[in-house]
Amino acid sequence: MEATRICLVRHGETNWNAQQRIQGQIDIGLNAAGLAQAAAAARWLVGQPVVALYSSDLLRARQTAESIATTLKLLPILRPEFRERRYGLFEGLTYAESRAAYAADYLSFERRDPDFVIPCGGESLQQLHERVSTGLRLLAAGHRGETIVVVTHGGVLDIVNRLVRGNPLSSPRDFLIPNAAINWVSAHGDAWRLEVWGQTEHLAKFGLDELP
Repeated sequence: MEATRICLVRHGETNWNAQQRIQGQIDIGLNAAGLAQAAAAARWLVGQPVVALYSSDLLRARQTAESIATTLKLLPILRPEFRERRYGLFEGLTYAESRAAYAADYLSFERRDPDFVIPCGGESLQQLHERVSTGLRLLAAGHRGETIVVVTHGGVLDIVNRLVRGNPLSSPRDFLIPNAAINWVSAHGDAWRLEVWGQTEHLAKFGLDELP
């Protein structure tokens, strides 16, 4: 059985990233820096044998994917399973504002309790893991022996890194997730391998990693 190679790209920078404001599934577009980062990621992917391009359907991911699509001459396929986590009552607030306004809920969030569902329509880490891992496995099975690109979000990439490395959802993050960084993973049947993570050599300025 041949392996599937998946290049995962975090969307480019938004003004809310720069403000450390929690976007969740609020539809924020890229800022000027983010558009430049998306173009840089697209240029870096030239020459890779990419057969398909998938993206979250949120605007900031779509804009990043559209830049890659133009350069690679591919049509982006939108997949809502790769949307950012639903952050419920934290959405629209900065991390500091969320901590001050909802101290108990923020503590559960900060502690990475896998079953803690963020109030007001949010998701737990376990729920996020289930939708992301299901989506990723479907893509891997559908593209055996091929190389694909997925444009997505920081919270999703947090899940992917733990899935591939076999680390628990509750463990502290020990890896970076910069805007527009390049991440390569591969799947060989049910076995996953991390090839490259957080690659930013293509960026003129290191992408933000404002995530907690």
